[in-house]
Amino acid sequence: MAIKHPNKEINAAIEYALSEQWKIKVGGGHCWGKMYCPFNDEECRCGEFCVTSIWSTPRSPENHARALRRVVDKCVGKMDEDVTNTMPKVKK
Repeated sequence: MAIKHPNKEINAAIEYALSEQWKIKVGGGHCWGKMYCPFNDEECRCGEFCVTSIWSTPRSPENHARALRRVVDKCVGKMDEDVTNTMPKVKK
């Protein structure tokens, strides 16, 4: 079953989050759904970026989509993983 948001920009941001291993739950309260960080550890800015709401009809869908991508990109766990993957190999 594919997750599909009615707005194409927000849907693209959701696809990006899914490609980065984020979990998406549709429904819940006043929002369309929520994104959950795959790392979700204690180092993760007190949980500020561990859960993010995805709105159904934001005032500016483009800005909301950009904000969702920024949450994924600024994830502490992802940033730690990126640094580990880009460190030079040490020859022995």
